[in-house]
Amino acid sequence: PRADRAPGEFYQLDMEMSFVEQEDVFQVIEPVMRGVFEEFGGGRPVPQKFPRIPYAEALLKYGSDKPDLRNPIEMQSVSEHFRDSGFKIFASIVAGGGEVRAIPAPGGGSRAFCDRMNAWAQKEGLPGMGYIFWREEGGALEGAGPLAKNIGAERTEALRFQLGLKAGDAAFFLAGDPRKFVAVAGKARNVIWAALQPNEDWKNEFKFAWIVDFPMYEWDDEKKTLDFSHNPFSMPQGGLEALNAQDPLTVLGYQYDIVCNGLELSSGAIRNHVPEIMYRAFEIVGHDRAFVDAHFGGMISAFKFGAPPHGGIAPGVDRIVMLLADAENLREVIMFPMSQRAEDLMMGAPSPATNEQLRELGLRVIPRD
Repeated sequence: PRADRAPGEFYQLDMEMSFVEQEDVFQVIEPVMRGVFEEFGGGRPVPQKFPRIPYAEALLKYGSDKPDLRNPIEMQSVSEHFRDSGFKIFASIVAGGGEVRAIPAPGGGSRAFCDRMNAWAQKEGLPGMGYIFWREEGGALEGAGPLAKNIGAERTEALRFQLGLKAGDAAFFLAGDPRKFVAVAGKARNVIWAALQPNEDWKNEFKFAWIVDFPMYEWDDEKKTLDFSHNPFSMPQGGLEALNAQDPLTVLGYQYDIVCNGLELSSGAIRNHVPEIMYRAFEIVGHDRAFVDAHFGGMISAFKFGAPPHGGIAPGVDRIVMLLADAENLREVIMFPMSQRAEDLMMGAPSPATNEQLRELGLRVIPRD
């Protein structure tokens, strides 16, 4: 498991409220989270208002739906600067419907630093990252590096202007299908920022945000079908009309996360409480009414009796404590944590079941291949 996850168990405070909209949930939980971190955060600054960042914007600017906003670098789409350019690799990607994104690196304007980051990218499994760095030459500002030579001075200057960079700065570039490189772009953003800081003072604050407007659906490339992106029981924005009229990939849900310093601390949603909307939501991914009734009949029955509009959120206690304690691993703040193999070493569990116990429960053990 990742450092911010523990196998087998977790603790959360699940809050559910009737007759609320998304904004009502925000107004209830935001002061609670702020108060906890102000009281137990060791004096580290806490924002008085949590910004709201749409999911698509978070992926574009930060390469993650749980961005670390202590890092101010924001990525940008720069595809048009490479369309029909002299850098044929990027030009071909853009012509084929792909995208080029730039990661600004203020203060990273040296060939040594750019080569260092390029080597890092290769260790991550990429062929490398294109880069341009800007320097003063004879009283004039010029871009340097292989990309700058290929696209020419005019496009290089247009890139610099869009990214707001100056002499001594650099920018790194990734191209292709954003769905395939967005995660490594987000990682590169954090690596670049950390590498350019003289110390770790920038870490001594809490940077919260709401991530909102999650997509209801996504395309599964392997199965060649639509699937739910996150919580299938969330209320779609626009209700039944949106499900009937819109391209499913454009339908957003009333889903939201609280993130802080690169970790998801809470996740919630306005729940779907209307049977017809539930049926239609599942129909879009290929499940008929009989499937919904068979798997979620209790929920559908409750809705038919007039369940009120409702929503909620569930802060994760373990991760909150992990941040407050400035711990590197979630297991450090859990008493008697399980091992990486989900074993409870103190209790010696799990232990083998006897044949008699298996018979009593009507179970049989199937050996792994």
